[in-house]
Amino acid sequence: MLFLVAALLLLGTLLGTAAFLPPPVTAAAAGAIAVWLLVFATRERLARKRPTS
Repeated sequence: MLFLVAALLLLGTLLGTAAFLPPPVTAAAAGAIAVWLLVFATRERLARKRPTS
C-alpha cells in the first residue's frame, strides 16, 4: 500500500494538480494521506479480530 501511495504522489507531482503546489505542501498532504490510510488499515484489522455478537 505504501508503494501505491508513493507512486500516486510521484504521478500527481509530475502530471496532476500537485504540480502546481510547492513541494513542501505536496509532501505534507501526502503525509496526511499516508497517516489516514495507516489509521484506517489499523482500525479495519482490529475490527476483524474482534468477535461480533
